[in-house]
Amino acid sequence: MVLKFNDVNEFPQLIEDLRTSFTKHLTKPLKYRKKQLEQLYNLVDENQEEISEALYKDLHKSKIESSLAEIGIIRQECLDALNHLEEWTSPEYVKTSMIYKINKCHIRKDPVGTVLIISTWNYPVNLLLLPLVGAIAAGCTALIKPSELAANTAAVVTKLFPQYLDQKAYRIVNGGATETMSLLEYRFDHIFYTGSGAIGKIIMTAAAKHLTPVTLELGGKSPVILADDADIPISAKRLVWGKTFNSGQTCIAPDYILCTRETQEALIKELPKVIKDSYGSDPQKSPDYGRIINQRHFDRLSGLLSRTKGKIVIGGNSDRDDLYIEPTIVSDVPKVDSLMEEEIFGPIFPIVVVENIDDAIRYINEKDTPLALYPFSKNDKTIKYILDNTRSGATVINDTMLHVSVPTLPFGGTGASGIGAYHGRYTFDAFTHKRSIMSSPLALEKLLASRYAPYKESNFKLMSYFLFSKPNFKNKNHQGGDGMLYFKNVTIILCAILFAYIAMYNGWLSNFWEEKVILL
Repeated sequence: MVLKFNDVNEFPQLIEDLRTSFTKHLTKPLKYRKKQLEQLYNLVDENQEEISEALYKDLHKSKIESSLAEIGIIRQECLDALNHLEEWTSPEYVKTSMIYKINKCHIRKDPVGTVLIISTWNYPVNLLLLPLVGAIAAGCTALIKPSELAANTAAVVTKLFPQYLDQKAYRIVNGGATETMSLLEYRFDHIFYTGSGAIGKIIMTAAAKHLTPVTLELGGKSPVILADDADIPISAKRLVWGKTFNSGQTCIAPDYILCTRETQEALIKELPKVIKDSYGSDPQKSPDYGRIINQRHFDRLSGLLSRTKGKIVIGGNSDRDDLYIEPTIVSDVPKVDSLMEEEIFGPIFPIVVVENIDDAIRYINEKDTPLALYPFSKNDKTIKYILDNTRSGATVINDTMLHVSVPTLPFGGTGASGIGAYHGRYTFDAFTHKRSIMSSPLALEKLLASRYAPYKESNFKLMSYFLFSKPNFKNKNHQGGDGMLYFKNVTIILCAILFAYIAMYNGWLSNFWEEKVILL
């Protein structure tokens, strides 16, 4: 199946149609959103074989890996959204200070509008359709663009998309850099991009022209800290799994290992057994081992290996025609090295020797904040020390990558590794404007008249008393405790007295009783 690029001249009308559909509230009814979520579920569920075949052609993904990391996750996200849509969209009532008890205050969940979702190639179904789940659930219209590098998958999804989703609200376009840059010239209400930091900067620059908010899911060099007390056999299995899943082409793949020389030697003894158990004596023949996306990325990885000053101790073989790179371990990699300059995004695992945990922490903190951090240790104090002295988008302790499969955890980076978060409800939130709503009663106007000019000192003191909390620094938790409870009780009593006084002064009570008597 050939992937056909869209004509950029189609974009203005296409975007305008989506914006018109949103303006006419096509996507706002919950019944409509649920129907489209069901259709998206059906798209991946009813076409698993065709999608899996396309993923195999693009990345040599096994059916099980495609089911776990691509198709299964989309189905689960659709079901989670369907099961919780009423809860997510319900008004959120907030607590207020005493003076605002007569007002009704809540947060309304409004869709942001027409959104643009730009995906990447390493998980071409997951990273394209998972954000769309949240956009549909939030009530947005959406334009989605798959990566042209995973051409077979993009072609299949493009064919299936109009068969399942309402084209008045959701459209798919294809293209390369030219088409993407053309899309970015138009105003959207939110842009969601997954990919490299370099392209992320371009996306953010283009969005700034229209003051468009962005979600940027980027990457970076996610480090492993392997403490001396780590369980080496178990750690080796989990590190190999994280590094070779999708042939290392995962934004949260463990990028490099920091450990002492003794720990490095112990790990190197264990890794060959783990690799052989996973992919046999020749991983190139394994049906479960992936391939590099294209020759350009293959050459990039080969170049990193050829320039490293480290020692290749495991693997190192490759086949350009097959886009195959063997799981490769490089020991004694200098802190300044070709393998340490950029995110590797392949099955090459450098080990950097450090003196101790503090040395490892210093090295991490000298670099951009990573998308993920993977500390391995049996000691809780060691783990806490690492967490207290580092930053990362997420942290998985004694394992790798598993957090991405938990929809109740926000997935996202910080700093150079990304802006914003998604998965589960957090995807819904990414495409939702939390609109503050306050309803003020027309009654009790005289009670509220103290806010008007001309201002009086007595009115100011009265308002301040009810508006602002009193400090209670003796309480370490600053929760108020019994003193705050006393303050609240006194405030309630004073409010009641004040209301009664004003009511009596204005004759409200007498009018109320007269009306009752007349009714009787």
